Amino acid sequence: MIGIFRSTSSNRVEQGIDNRPLAPAGVAAGRPVTSRLTNGVLGRTLDSIPPAAGAEVMGTAIVSVGLSLDGQETLSRVILVIGAAIWFSLAMLLPLRAARDPAAFRADARAPAALTAAVATAVLGTRLTLLGWAWAGIATLVIALALWLALLRPVLAGWKSPTVGVSLLLAVSAESLAVLAATLAAPERAHWLLIAALVPFGLGLGLYVVVISRFDLQQLAVGRGDHWITGGALGIAALAAARITAGARALGIAGINGASLEDIAIGLWVLMMLWLLVLLIAEVRWPRLSVGPARWPTVFPLGMYAASSFAVGAVAHASAITSFARLWVWVGLASWAIVFAAMIGRAVKVMRGPGPPDAGTPAPTTEQLPHPDQPLAA
Repeated sequence: MIGIFRSTSSNRVEQGIDNRPLAPAGVAAGRPVTSRLTNGVLGRTLDSIPPAAGAEVMGTAIVSVGLSLDGQETLSRVILVIGAAIWFSLAMLLPLRAARDPAAFRADARAPAALTAAVATAVLGTRLTLLGWAWAGIATLVIALALWLALLRPVLAGWKSPTVGVSLLLAVSAESLAVLAATLAAPERAHWLLIAALVPFGLGLGLYVVVISRFDLQQLAVGRGDHWITGGALGIAALAAARITAGARALGIAGINGASLEDIAIGLWVLMMLWLLVLLIAEVRWPRLSVGPARWPTVFPLGMYAASSFAVGAVAHASAITSFARLWVWVGLASWAIVFAAMIGRAVKVMRGPGPPDAGTPAPTTEQLPHPDQPLAA
């Protein structure tokens, strides 16, 4: 699903940020493939799916959540439909991609970016639950948990250090399960589910500490977008704490200390805001004007800043935090619109296919084509 990286270009490929050029139809991993899956638009589409494609759904769904919490229900539902359409499209295409090139698919599953599949499913389920579709929330919780459990082992087996922004998906994936479980608990009157949400919540916090302690700070200067997850991971943790707090109050669960969780939510929100300041300074100091696929991991944190601020402001009765959320939700929407438009443009190019070579320029042979794992030239 869409890509990530490390401080060197080769490490970026290993971590999952994949900005490599598309292999022409009929060529995968530098070798001919005779399957019908290599032909035409379908073949080019399958080739164009990077490990972190779930980030498209993550960013879209969380922007929809923020708009819903702001009362912009119509606009939120329009974006929700787009996010659901992308999710279903990926659900149909990824098995075909696995059949097309099993070795490359297994390699992608070892990158932290693969965890976007679980996060995307959980965040989409959270929005559907807020819509009143608890059955959809339950279904997506089961799917997200299954994806998370299936991907956790290969991702940990292929772990790289120092870590980069996408590495924090290890924490984000756990917190996304906590958010969905806590969101489902109140309408379903499921006390056990709210208590169970504490497990991935605590695990996510622990994983964040482990990953961020090994974070390559150079990513603030050279990262192409996923470095924003440093703040977004704290944002989803704050959202989880706020959701669990609200659920405990609604269900009257005495075993969960709502006051302590509220303090934790506020503390996480403050840390998130400190990261926002650092990230904004880094964007000014080292401008990155690209709005390509690598920017989807930026859209998700920007949307999360609004969603988590709405939730924390509500449980803490802090009007200042809610006011920030009402402002920032439009920042998240604007970033989503820009990157979504770029994604549509890229999709059109993929569907059209490569143009004819210039006059006098011979077409490249299979041996001359770039290998999918070959680092790009600077």
